[in-house]
Amino acid sequence: MYQNTRKIIGYKLSALDGDLGQVQDFYFDDKTWAVRYLVAATGTWLADRQVLVSPYALGRFDQTGEVLPVNLTRKQIEHSPGIDRHRPVSRQFEEAYHRYYGWPPYWLGGRMWGRGDLPVVMPPASPDSPSHYQHDEWDDVHLRSTQAVTGYKIHALDGEIGAVSGLIVDDERWFIRDMVVETGHWYAGKEILIATGKIDRIGREESKVFVRLTKDEIASTAKDEVAHARA
Repeated sequence: MYQNTRKIIGYKLSALDGDLGQVQDFYFDDKTWAVRYLVAATGTWLADRQVLVSPYALGRFDQTGEVLPVNLTRKQIEHSPGIDRHRPVSRQFEEAYHRYYGWPPYWLGGRMWGRGDLPVVMPPASPDSPSHYQHDEWDDVHLRSTQAVTGYKIHALDGEIGAVSGLIVDDERWFIRDMVVETGHWYAGKEILIATGKIDRIGREESKVFVRLTKDEIASTAKDEVAHARA
């Protein structure tokens, strides 16, 4: 099922033994477009600490109650490695985090989730497999916040077309399928979708998303999507 991150923010998070908090944000990889972590706002039970939850631990959405189950106990979460909310996520943190939970590192194997396309625990790797990811930077520069990217201007090959208003997530494979764009006067103020495969890059310093399409190509795609939705 596809979910708009804008609508998921604020959903309740339910651990195996009680309430965990609320969905605050998601961190995604701007190269593979996989959602790597859900950011949970824990409230008072954990001294308002920022907690990251991997899709390895996420259950299925309860749309009626607006609840997302987390297959962890509160104690497990409480003793998980902490993260400095003022820094990007470091690979050193991620290695400690995955060791703590016993999850396979997604950065080994070459596929979206390491050796698979879904965030499921795979059988142990062979003894000859590399055990450590060589990373030149302290921070993982490819992890982006969905909340931070919301509002970024969208630049087509021939000019600006609007701003990011949300992201469409596949909640089985946990990857971002489309960006939701609020077009303003350029396209009668409608929201349209741009497939992430058409995005060239996200400019953090410029606060812009650069798309490999012209305005006419984007308009044509948007019309096709509307026609498909009505069929």
